[in-house]
Amino acid sequence: MKYIDTLREGMRISEIYLCKSKQISLTKAGKEYGSLVLQDKTGTVDAKIWDLASPGVGNFEAMDYICVDADVTVFMGSNQLNVKRVRKADAREYVPADYLPVSKKDIGQMYQELLKLIASIRNPWLKKLVDSYFVEDGAFAKAFQFHSAAKTVHHGFVGGLLEHTLSVARMCDYFASAYPLVNRDLLLTAAVFHDIGKTKELSVFPENDYTDDGQLLGHIIIGTEMVGERIRTIPGFPDRLAAELKHCILAHHGELEYGSPKKPALLEAMALNFADNADAKMETMIEALGNAGENKGWLGFNRLLESNIRKTSMGE
Repeated sequence: MKYIDTLREGMRISEIYLCKSKQISLTKAGKEYGSLVLQDKTGTVDAKIWDLASPGVGNFEAMDYICVDADVTVFMGSNQLNVKRVRKADAREYVPADYLPVSKKDIGQMYQELLKLIASIRNPWLKKLVDSYFVEDGAFAKAFQFHSAAKTVHHGFVGGLLEHTLSVARMCDYFASAYPLVNRDLLLTAAVFHDIGKTKELSVFPENDYTDDGQLLGHIIIGTEMVGERIRTIPGFPDRLAAELKHCILAHHGELEYGSPKKPALLEAMALNFADNADAKMETMIEALGNAGENKGWLGFNRLLESNIRKTSMGE
């Protein structure tokens, strides 16, 4: 099998991929064409079917496993498949596990590291709250480790939510050591919880798509509600501490136009925003560079990073 991360410009392939999405669009001349996103465990690739009337183009829908005959081209700095023939694959032709993108890091080790950070929280109220989810709730812990952190933008793979959360928690731990005024327990707790709502915002793989609650509420509101509901099960939990924690979650995107219901008003909320944004942007660029294959030139304008990007020369 030729995995997506091994595709190079000029290749001609005949492979089975998971069709993550399928749209029918129009060219400037008004001709219909198919626009697909295909996936395997190494990532995704855009694909186009320019001749939908071709006898080689069979019937299939999004979330079907499809066999494509295609040429690998490059468009806007990223690989793209020019599909000549396509059919729905038979269930005996593929192994579903080959099509789930998975973190390159060890999920079990990452979770153990996250638990060590959680164990370092000294405030008894915050420790009890975090433990209630990540230590005592086995079903939640399993779902959290399997979930992605996004549909497409960054960390959109099995273990992605854990990988992102751990990275954010590490940076927040550093902020707390570098800036003594920071309440470390509050910041670490907020870091661990900041994207908890994504367990309900996004459906599980292979769909990894927005749920109704995800579309209507979003992960920030969902996560704040999840934390609030659990706090109400802990008698005596301080009201001010609860409000400060929920504020950090509500403000972690930093700006209203980026989806934050509130802008950071606490030092810990500001630190969380910086850590979340840094990890998200770094992973977004890493994934964009990875999708470029061996292309060492400029990759074109990236709308997520709002810049034209390329790989570093690495001393060449």
